[in-house]
Amino acid sequence: MSIEIARKHLEKYGLEDKILEFDVSSATVELAAEAVGTEPQRICKTISFKKPEGGAILVQTAGDTKIKNGKFKGTFGFKAKMLPAEEVELYTNHQIGGVCGFGITNKETEIYVDESLKRFATVFPACGSSNSAIELTPEEVFKYSEALDWVDVCDIIE
Repeated sequence: MSIEIARKHLEKYGLEDKILEFDVSSATVELAAEAVGTEPQRICKTISFKKPEGGAILVQTAGDTKIKNGKFKGTFGFKAKMLPAEEVELYTNHQIGGVCGFGITNKETEIYVDESLKRFATVFPACGSSNSAIELTPEEVFKYSEALDWVDVCDIIE
């Protein structure tokens, strides 16, 4: 199970006991916000993109954002194209609905954190399953997902 992969990853930081598991689905921003009891914008969603030369890019961003193609292309040098569903687990170790930056072992996967998360004291990324989350500061999301850099590739949806 991919939650076990995320748990093992977070264990090396002493955070495995902070993982929240729910009796209900947290597979979408809205469901996660309801499960956690917070505003949707504080859900840290992880969006996966296909790199043209192979591999994937994960962008961890606030729940009320949308990828802006111009910003994405300006940052990464290619047009944003979602990772095909059948490749998500290959590049992330997690199934759709539980994708997060924890426990990524595929060397062709790069992890980034969008600046939109910095608006909040804490946010809630998934932990590898469609019924889990963990409360972290944006800086902790960056550190514990072992992200490569902060990026500005999203706009807030009004």
